[in-house]
Amino acid sequence: MTYVELIVVLSIFSVISTVTVFNHRAFQAKVDVKNMASDIALKIAEAQKASLSGLLPSFKSPVSNWKPAYGLFFNRGQDDKSFIYFADLDNDFNFNGNDCIADECLSQIFLTKDNFISAIDIYTGASPTGRDNLTVSFSRPDSSAQIFVRNDHAIPVSGVEIAGESYAQITVESPQGPKARIKLYPSGRIE
Repeated sequence: MTYVELIVVLSIFSVISTVTVFNHRAFQAKVDVKNMASDIALKIAEAQKASLSGLLPSFKSPVSNWKPAYGLFFNRGQDDKSFIYFADLDNDFNFNGNDCIADECLSQIFLTKDNFISAIDIYTGASPTGRDNLTVSFSRPDSSAQIFVRNDHAIPVSGVEIAGESYAQITVESPQGPKARIKLYPSGRIE
């Protein structure tokens, strides 16, 4: 074996290694953002299951006529790296507050690996309407979702309900560029 052959083989090996490492980062970013979207979808399903099973929150004291109701609140305008899992204690299908200091908050879930919520869109026809916030909640005994968007950040309980064939879409994005989407239908279906 000559030195020229050795240099050629090492050059080919280094090019292949560089391409592999570069593609691995892009692949890992896609996997991370898809996993985060799956985690959000699972948290929505958890809220649906908790409400249907009649689960009572352990540290909250619901009002006397309270039916188990749970949901998630996304406020991209205030924080695009987290969302709130809440118990709807007053059965108004909305999260009363903007952060986890509110009484209804059960936990604040943070997105990992610098992923963020890049868009919240409402599809009522052909073209989407972008929003900064979204509340999805479930109330016993119905498995359908109550999907609301707030009209005003200062008025937590006012909102517009999404119904019929419409749906809400949450887009999770990685800083490297890959995106994943979660669709929420009023029927309770999660894609």
